[in-house]
Amino acid sequence: MKILLSGTASDSHTWNLVYLRLFLEEQGCEVVGIGPCVDTELLTTACLRHVPDVLVLSSVNGHGYRDGLAAVRRLRAEPALAGLPVVLGGKLGVAGHRQEADVARLIEAGCDAVLGEDLDALCDFLAARARREVPA
Repeated sequence: MKILLSGTASDSHTWNLVYLRLFLEEQGCEVVGIGPCVDTELLTTACLRHVPDVLVLSSVNGHGYRDGLAAVRRLRAEPALAGLPVVLGGKLGVAGHRQEADVARLIEAGCDAVLGEDLDALCDFLAARARREVPA
């Protein structure tokens, strides 16, 4: 499975991306990392260029909700990316706890999963995607 891994537009952290890349590669995924501070246009271009099976967005700075919402809205506006599975994880806000209303808005906008920091949930999501892709 080919994963495009990216930070969000306002997030300059890289340690999370390094960790996730290593983790995903250990799970057998091919990972294309595009780095931190990725704006919506660069993200869209990278998705069109690399044609990933899944996009994983990671945020550490607490602006994952705002940046993730802008990113998924831009991706869903591109017809070729309308069906691309999008997973958003990490710190969504600065409140210190998960805001379920924010998660609901992200799902409504087109995120397929909003996982916080749960790597088991990420593995489950990827395994479910892989099962869908295997012909019966």
